[in-house]
Amino acid sequence: MSEPDIAAWEGFAAQARTGELYLDSEEAARQCLAACEQRLTDLSDLLTYAQLAQRVSGFGDFDMANDLVKQFLGQATGEDNSIDKIIREHIEVVKDMGEIMALSLKRITGQDVTNTVYFNTNNGSMG
Repeated sequence: MSEPDIAAWEGFAAQARTGELYLDSEEAARQCLAACEQRLTDLSDLLTYAQLAQRVSGFGDFDMANDLVKQFLGQATGEDNSIDKIIREHIEVVKDMGEIMALSLKRITGQDVTNTVYFNTNNGSMG
């Protein structure tokens, strides 16, 4: 996900917090919120699988093998385009989307629904 896309969703969430932006359909907001919750669950599972890619071994006992381990480990974690960083970025965007839906529902119904969504998590893990 590109930095402008991430920044855009952060901006949308900020606008929702101030009441400038909201979805005015309760049913649509509930369906979008449910989709966000499912996507967060899916991304959390994917992050777990991606962490398995950080176990790089079996290339042998020579210099080129060490270079391969370093290259594959970098793709798994620690680099700008590593799979774990990309998944975490997606998690943050989906949390922003879900927050917009939750705030829309609160505005429409007067009920706080944020306790059903995992917005306040650290490091992209669900909890």
